[in-house]
Amino acid sequence: MSGRARRVLAACDIVVGYKTYLELIEDVIRDKKRLSTGMTKEVDRVQAAIDAALDGQACALVSGGDAGIYAMAGLVLEMLALKKIACNTGTKESLCVEVVPGIPALAAGAALLGAPLTHDFATISLSDLLTPWEMIEKRLDAAASADFVINIYNPKSKKRGWQLGRAMEIILKHRAGTTPVGIVTGAMRDNQKIALCALKELDKADVGMQSIVIVGNSSTFIYNDLMITPRGYSKKYKI
Repeated sequence: MSGRARRVLAACDIVVGYKTYLELIEDVIRDKKRLSTGMTKEVDRVQAAIDAALDGQACALVSGGDAGIYAMAGLVLEMLALKKIACNTGTKESLCVEVVPGIPALAAGAALLGAPLTHDFATISLSDLLTPWEMIEKRLDAAASADFVINIYNPKSKKRGWQLGRAMEIILKHRAGTTPVGIVTGAMRDNQKIALCALKELDKADVGMQSIVIVGNSSTFIYNDLMITPRGYSKKYKI
């Protein structure tokens, strides 16, 4: 968590969030009123947070990682816009809305792996709950062909087992099978696991919903179990 996130949680009246996320921050919100919901109840969660704020309560809506990356900030602002609820206008009737930065899985995972994101990268979620799979395949193919390092979010779940294997097939059209891949599960949490494999073996890797998968580009290499993507300094300067 960022320092700002801790200060906001300390100052709020009520905390709203996915049940598992609230359990992860129990030590921070122990004395707070809270409202939790299960998976796929994002709209209900946001509505509850908006209602609490309209009722005059200082409300924190919790997301995993960073609230603006595959998380709740966008839905909050979208619902405020659709419902024409004024925010951040400075008037008495307006809600004060702040998106508090957090540490996304791609940053936490990259730090644990070494330095795989030192050059251009793309981030793609394999969840087709809100995005058609055909579009996800297009994005994977485009990112792979452009030699981006690729961060894969939501790689696998109990209901989605085949998508990661298909993503591997698409990326292998443009990358060598020996391309390094880093897998971080539960980054910075008690269940943290870090693994490295070759791209051609990705479909056999131990991956779950708490995992982020980072696929290297054509320059990425492994040194002492650290994943490194050069920025290009050695081509320009003597090092």
